[in-house]
Amino acid sequence: MHNDVRAISWENGELVLLDQTKIPHEEIYIHCQDYRMVADAICRMVVRGAPAIGVAAAFGVVLGAKEIVSKKQDLQTGLELVFKELAATRPTAFNLFWALENMKKVVNQDWSTPEECINVLEKEAIRLYLDDIDTNLRIGENGAKLLEEEMTIMTICNAGSLATVAYGTALSVIRTAVRQGKKISVVACETRPLLQGARLTTWELMRDRIPVGLITDNMAGYLMQKGMIQAVITGADRVAANGDVVNKIGTYTLAVLAKEHGIPFYVAAPFSTVDLSLTKGEEIPIEERG
Repeated sequence: MHNDVRAISWENGELVLLDQTKIPHEEIYIHCQDYRMVADAICRMVVRGAPAIGVAAAFGVVLGAKEIVSKKQDLQTGLELVFKELAATRPTAFNLFWALENMKKVVNQDWSTPEECINVLEKEAIRLYLDDIDTNLRIGENGAKLLEEEMTIMTICNAGSLATVAYGTALSVIRTAVRQGKKISVVACETRPLLQGARLTTWELMRDRIPVGLITDNMAGYLMQKGMIQAVITGADRVAANGDVVNKIGTYTLAVLAKEHGIPFYVAAPFSTVDLSLTKGEEIPIEERG
């Protein structure tokens, strides 16, 4: 059933990104040939979603390392700037910093040649890529167990294939449940101001032939009050050690409404989104875009 939309892929030494600013009107792929293009793509939300951002940044490090060595510069010194620029792209998504830390661990090992280090960096980025796919499948399998045979589920923003390497987090739960034969329909909040729900989530689900309706953000409470929603599932940008969740603006509103109406509220996220260095949600840096 899954249409295998890939927002991110590694092809012939280039990072290929589906430009999500153009969806649903166009499907345009951008070929990133250096780390600056990757950083720019993350900043402009060509690639978005915490897991996808992390994997993209990992491949950005690989591209940066190759450029540094081609210019016969010191690899470790040169990569300091690469790590700094990639880390500055999006402050809230913890997967970004998690992925960069994994890449730093590779760089900080003792290497006989720079080329050997680059080879292992590329293998590590590919490992993160493949691990994300496996993790999302397991999120789907575990999450689907929580769903009844027939439900209407509300979601916000986009936590699908476009936000990850494949399958998604919240949408992986929905996709898995549908694959198991459950009758699932989805209500997507439009998610202002960039309309990730309207543009991206509906686009994904329609391609998968999963019933989806689109609502304005301020309709959520009305639908819950009328008994039209049986569960809410969202993704996450970062989770603090105490379980506090930061996600797209509007998620808090849905959580409060769901509690008021006795509706289960689930967050689907990989461990790479969990920041154990922060004790509570108030400590999480929040990105405020103008």
